[in-house]
Amino acid sequence: MTNPVPPLRFIPFRKHDVIEMCLGRGELDADAQPQFREFCRLLQSVVHFEFHALLEALKDSYAGSDPDADTRRLDNDTHNAVSEARTVELLADLLNRANYEKLTRADVEQALHESSLFQIRLHVNFDDFSEVLLFCRGAEQREETLRTWWGLRRRTLRFTNYERVVLYLRFRPDYDPGKATIPIATRGAVLLKLFQNVPKADLEMLFPNTRIRMRNIDKLMIGVPAAVSGGVIVVTKLSATLVLFGSLLGFWLGLQAKPVQLDAAALTALFVGLATLGGFIWRQFNVYKNRKLRFMQSLTQNLYFKNLDNNAGVFHRLLDEAEEEECKEAILAYYFLVARAQALTSAELDAAIEQWFRERWQCEINFEIEDGLNKLKEVGLVNCSQDRWSAVSLKEAMQRLDKRWDNYFRFANPE
Repeated sequence: MTNPVPPLRFIPFRKHDVIEMCLGRGELDADAQPQFREFCRLLQSVVHFEFHALLEALKDSYAGSDPDADTRRLDNDTHNAVSEARTVELLADLLNRANYEKLTRADVEQALHESSLFQIRLHVNFDDFSEVLLFCRGAEQREETLRTWWGLRRRTLRFTNYERVVLYLRFRPDYDPGKATIPIATRGAVLLKLFQNVPKADLEMLFPNTRIRMRNIDKLMIGVPAAVSGGVIVVTKLSATLVLFGSLLGFWLGLQAKPVQLDAAALTALFVGLATLGGFIWRQFNVYKNRKLRFMQSLTQNLYFKNLDNNAGVFHRLLDEAEEEECKEAILAYYFLVARAQALTSAELDAAIEQWFRERWQCEINFEIEDGLNKLKEVGLVNCSQDRWSAVSLKEAMQRLDKRWDNYFRFANPE
């Protein structure tokens, strides 16, 4: 039984679409619509410039840990615990601004105990890591029909699916690279991964040290046929060999005085029996190995299509997502204030936007009204009096944004 999924924090529409959706309400006259588009363009430019500083800070703090770096490192550019902590701090802030949710250890433990949708059993050794962080976005309930018993039985499974999952790992400083099966698994190594469309029950497949283990049903499907065929071989082909081997063992242990005659026929029977037994054991080993390889192929194929980005590349994608979210929140908050031309409390504004998404777009969201208003307040586009918010006019807003942009590049002439 899955837990109910809370409303989305992020807005599942592109920034361009949000602008068109707002204008589609028809509350701005024909002259104001081009002004609103220009306002949005200026606001996006300001937000983009401010996020550039965050990108540079992330790149600097992560430089010592980046396993994909192709640049040389200066002697004083050493990686230490301070830069690691700084990376985690900046990453957590970025993910929060992109409206990701941090998964607790309880969430991860619950996922590890749920049945995999890929009908395989996975195991993760968390002792290999000194730090594990998981963030998700876009949780929703889905249904999928699974086929079992060679397609004869169908079972509908309801599960929680994450549209985006970010995984941050740091291997232990005393990690033993000798037991690693991946080249990057070294002492203190940091991995940063971004995945899409991940069922909650299969979070463990995202870890680099995941091991595939046989389920009880798989063991039975291998063991029962092996036991039956083994019995048939013993009765039909190994009986003479077993009798001969038993007589030899009895003579060597002193249980019988009569020696066993090892003529050509006896040696041939012994050799044929041992060859048959060896062939049977080899076939069963191949059955086990091939089944495990099929599971590995299933896991690899799923990861191939779910992986979106790795290491430093994750920063660029997350920054773009965070920038989009911040712009959309500010644009929506400003539009609803300027279109209504009246002061609203933050609660009234939040409820109006959420109701609009629910009724007009059939989308249940938990709009981050504080983020939107704080951004507008930061760039001077709204006023607050007695907890009631009002927006400056479109013309005034564009003038203020243009002035802010110009002040980013002020240069004092020494003459």
